[in-house]
Amino acid sequence: MNLIDLHNHFKEQLRSIYEKEEISIFFYMLTEYRLKLDRVAIALEPNYKLSLDDFVYYKDALLHLAEQKPIQYFIGETSFYSLDFYLTPETLIPRPETEELVAWILQEIAENFKSKTIKILDIGTGSGAIAISLAKNAPNVNVTAIDISSQALEVAKKNAKRNDVDIDFLKIDILKTANLQEDYDIIVSNPPYVRDLEKKEMQKNVLLYEPSLALFVSDDSPLIFYKKITELAKNHLTSKGLLFFEINQYLGKETVELVEKMDFTTVELRKDFLENDRMIKASFE
Repeated sequence: MNLIDLHNHFKEQLRSIYEKEEISIFFYMLTEYRLKLDRVAIALEPNYKLSLDDFVYYKDALLHLAEQKPIQYFIGETSFYSLDFYLTPETLIPRPETEELVAWILQEIAENFKSKTIKILDIGTGSGAIAISLAKNAPNVNVTAIDISSQALEVAKKNAKRNDVDIDFLKIDILKTANLQEDYDIIVSNPPYVRDLEKKEMQKNVLLYEPSLALFVSDDSPLIFYKKITELAKNHLTSKGLLFFEINQYLGKETVELVEKMDFTTVELRKDFLENDRMIKASFE
């Protein structure tokens, strides 16, 4: 089978589940990872013949996608902020919105922390996407990343090594933490924030296969992580320190009010590229 036939086979097998454009994205992702051929190369070599091993790989991928499992878990990696990251089902797949949060933090570092080594804490690091992207792109930073999941931390450590950055990884349950080990110039978190009532809005590939520990909170206490982290940040940020959150798009106003009640005098809410309330920066001045 050649690439043209294989692409058409994907469309035929998956058309009842996915949109045509999405199927093509899957096909191109698999082909770039497996055969090291991007879209231009595919166009130049449409009659590229598959080996038996390659055919078996694509067959397994089709079965994976037919069950609506995330393609990133089949490939075992993804790209975030122009860096490559290993992924497993124990780690949340990083989103483009989170790249915007990283860009905001890097801008603040460039503008306000020019002449000192700064300490950064990433709470709920998962695959390490935020922590590693900051360590890779900001000069003079010491980054600590924590998570409750041992499996996620193992993936994050591999990603730090892959991207050649030094990060201190710690297993910590933030909800049971009374005090942080030290003070930080920047604390950032993308904690669980999807309420149970919002599950009906989620795609099956996210709802069934991404780690619920990293996604969901109860309807009764949707801001439980934000409250705890803000309390800790109040006592463990430096005087000119900054607190950053990725947030639930439906709870922007409520999250801002929570942070303001904890003595943060300046709180900025930003939208993501889809025009949803998505991130917050808070400071004491």
